[in-house]
Amino acid sequence: MLKDPAVGGGILFARNVEDAYQVRQLCSSIRRVRGDLLLGIDQEGGRVQRIKKGVTNLPAMARIGDLYASDPVAGLTLAKDTGWLLGMEMAACGLDMSFAPVLDVESGISSVIGDRSFSSDPEHVAQLGRAFIEGLHEAGMAAVGKHFPGHGGVYEDSHLELVEDQRSLEDLLHEDIKPYSELKDKLDVIMCAHVLFPEVDKKLPSYSKIWLEDILRDKLQYKGLIFSDDLSMKGSGDKNCSKKTKQALDAGCD
Repeated sequence: MLKDPAVGGGILFARNVEDAYQVRQLCSSIRRVRGDLLLGIDQEGGRVQRIKKGVTNLPAMARIGDLYASDPVAGLTLAKDTGWLLGMEMAACGLDMSFAPVLDVESGISSVIGDRSFSSDPEHVAQLGRAFIEGLHEAGMAAVGKHFPGHGGVYEDSHLELVEDQRSLEDLLHEDIKPYSELKDKLDVIMCAHVLFPEVDKKLPSYSKIWLEDILRDKLQYKGLIFSDDLSMKGSGDKNCSKKTKQALDAGCD
């Protein structure tokens, strides 16, 4: 399977992980078959941390946001140090990227984002996201901002069902999209949310030229890579993964 030219990379989940040493061995064995594959993992800190043994137990991003609210200098320092440490540890495990930072703005209603978000204030998310990205970059790790244009304003979990957010583009630009707008020149990758915004387009962002070309590329002037979220999630629509992959590529995903 790894030798198939359609395969461009791999993502490791908790089921693939025993500890940091085993992940290093696994990544090395994959690279012996295909040295050009991108290898990633969801290692954010807090409750989303696939590798637990042999690496640092990082705080949830909301804890960094709490510190920033009381002591901005200390909060920014911790965000940068956390990004650096995460980047160094994932690189030492043989991985190219962790899908972080989460740039969702926490609304208080999301069942899936919650303390994965830095803050309910979009400006705080942007500032802490910037510091976290600087730390990642110092460690030589790419920064993947997610979930564009925002997953923090809905209760439902897009892993399990189709999710809709009824807000207008104007509202989103002042709230959830603000961190992406401010960090467009810092982010190496932006990952789309499987959230439908029917007031903007009837297609999910990963399949939408309006979201990816008109808004992200043209309006925000973002020049980095665009990833879809996991196309096997139930919130991504049709069960045919090949069809969904083609739709995402045609819309502007890389």
